[in-house]
Amino acid sequence: MKNNNLNLVSRIKEPTPKWFKIIRSAGLVLSAVGGVLVAAPVALPATLITVGGYLLLGGTLATAISQTAINSEEPDKNSEVIPKNSAENQEN
Repeated sequence: MKNNNLNLVSRIKEPTPKWFKIIRSAGLVLSAVGGVLVAAPVALPATLITVGGYLLLGGTLATAISQTAINSEEPDKNSEVIPKNSAENQEN
């Protein structure tokens, strides 16, 4: 298992699992819809603006949290992986 003592920048640079990439994309969409509702130049009902604020908040949180998830099942960068069909294995 990888070292769990990563700072925020290191966690963001690590590979993100597929499921969290989907959540990140959904969060970006929610943030965009919420931002459009909140910043609309037309007068909208207060309920719609409130819903837009919640969408903006929820989407931003989902995006930020899913970006910091790391894939702990990947092999370490320092470990050597030997492919199955290497020339050395075929000589035997």
